[in-house]
Amino acid sequence: MLAASALLLSAASANHIFNLGFFMNVRLLEIHYLYVMLLLTLPLVYLVFPCSKTNPHGSTRWWDYFLALLALITCAFFVYYGRSVVNKGWDFAAPTHAVIASFAFWFLLLVAARRTGGWTLFVVILMFSIYPMIANYAPGPIQGFQRPPIETAIFHAMSGESVLGIPMRSFVNLVVGFMIFGVAMQHTGAGPFFIDLAFAALGHVRGGPAKVGVLTSALTGSMSGSVITNVLTTGSITIPAMKKVGFRPSYAAGIEAAASTGAVLMPPIMGATAFVMASFLLTDYTNIVVAAVLPSLLYFFGLFAQIDAYSARNGLKGVPRADLPRFGNVLREGWYFLAVFGLLIWMLLYLKREAIAPFYATALLIVLNQLLSKSRWGRQELMNFLAATGRLFVELVAILAAVGLIVGGLAVTGMSGTISNDLLFIAGGNTFLLLLLGALTSFILGMGMTVTAAYVILAVSLAPALIAGGLDPIGVHLFILYWSMLSYITPPVALAAFAAAAIAQARPFAAAYEAMKLGTIIYIVPFFFVLDPAYTLQAGFVDSALTILRAGIGVLLICAGLQGYLLGVGRIEPGPTGTIARLLLGIAGLAFALPSTAMLAIPIAAAVGVGVAVTALAAVIVTFSRNRKAT
Repeated sequence: MLAASALLLSAASANHIFNLGFFMNVRLLEIHYLYVMLLLTLPLVYLVFPCSKTNPHGSTRWWDYFLALLALITCAFFVYYGRSVVNKGWDFAAPTHAVIASFAFWFLLLVAARRTGGWTLFVVILMFSIYPMIANYAPGPIQGFQRPPIETAIFHAMSGESVLGIPMRSFVNLVVGFMIFGVAMQHTGAGPFFIDLAFAALGHVRGGPAKVGVLTSALTGSMSGSVITNVLTTGSITIPAMKKVGFRPSYAAGIEAAASTGAVLMPPIMGATAFVMASFLLTDYTNIVVAAVLPSLLYFFGLFAQIDAYSARNGLKGVPRADLPRFGNVLREGWYFLAVFGLLIWMLLYLKREAIAPFYATALLIVLNQLLSKSRWGRQELMNFLAATGRLFVELVAILAAVGLIVGGLAVTGMSGTISNDLLFIAGGNTFLLLLLGALTSFILGMGMTVTAAYVILAVSLAPALIAGGLDPIGVHLFILYWSMLSYITPPVALAAFAAAAIAQARPFAAAYEAMKLGTIIYIVPFFFVLDPAYTLQAGFVDSALTILRAGIGVLLICAGLQGYLLGVGRIEPGPTGTIARLLLGIAGLAFALPSTAMLAIPIAAAVGVGVAVTALAAVIVTFSRNRKAT
């Protein structure tokens, strides 16, 4: 069923995106495609995802089949009557049978959200979806126009601003192709290739396996789009290798968790949320990719810098070259993976064809895999690929469609247009306070639900308020995305750290602490790029180039302070003097990387001067302390 669903959905998507005209005698509207996507996926949610996680592998029960059948009938109803929804305005006034179908559709989406996203996501979506019926009873700041249950149900089911709104439209127009490409990369052996390539390139340097872990997580995480999947796949190889050369179990787990979290923020494929972001901003996905490049590179540069400093401080070596794969052999066997990535990036950045680029890249990948690879697909491999794609589609559509209820609940009451003003009022017009509140809210929401759901809520409510405060729109939306991701490495949730700890046989909270320390840059960088467009490459060439230089130096100094090792100077000895030196390096790093914005009223030249002076002072203190200890 999953394979058939994936095949039909991919064909429908290709027909829609390439305008192939399969249905020559029927003129299909976009609303038909949206309902068709739901028809092909929603019924399978109740057959694939268990009703209870206490028995996830149990047999399918009679109510699962009933819900699947109800979903099939309901979605087929809306596919059949799609033209009436548009032409007769059923989203404002619908006949009785459409009202009944709308309530059934609403109920089915809530159940699907609970099964795929958990109870927290279910409760949040439920509250937002029923909010229109109780809006007039809400407290003053969040009070809205009340709608009766029937109007609410038909708005959710048939309006272009709820279930059929931005999240689902993003899926139909952009996400499908990239999801197919990501699964194809995994099933053609791209994961093992990137791991071998990273070991061949970096395995022999100091702390080599840890650096390999960062690089492979960045590459494979961009394909999977899932933090936990990335930890479990790459971590099972890289974590034992890190432990073998002397990394503590908790530190190895922290490296993998931090790298896997940042991987989902790494262009060119950044997960479904980035595509939803492009739709919210009414911009090309390419612009999101370009804006995300420098922040993600700074984050991974920070991970490499900390690992290098930690390895130098503790005398950790790499893996002997004799035990590593040869770079030339690895490249010779899997060069076509890099070629396919090159085609994708070329079509994204140069041709600006983000909707069709992943389809061409996937086609090229499969052809080359069948012609050149030792692991070419047979019938079983093809079915496994289609089943994995189908499962991903089923889960993603269920979440995106249910998240649309959040947008619909705010839109039908008029709250989406006023809540940003209320937030500005609460913050007293202070943009910095609003940023802090936004970071905290994003983090809290990210702890209890999917990143996409947390992002959508804040993109509707918080983002307009920040943009009204004079901040760059792309920077604002990336800020929300970054802070929604941080719960993966931050206690008390820290799912990525806990998953990595299980592989490393380390204490979960010790791994989470190390992941937080290693991922420190990810807590800082969002405040920089939301205040300074140069960090998202939205400024001129000179400004962006200088920002890259300053930020790189700043990150290097912050990492030196965190790990107690200053490149070119050496180990920072423990004790009060060493603590002072490390604090000074952190301050110097922040001074170098300070955003260039009128809001801070600090000249960049002055900040860089402070950074140079404080760095010199820290170096003198480290040198003096070491010489004094030697004598």
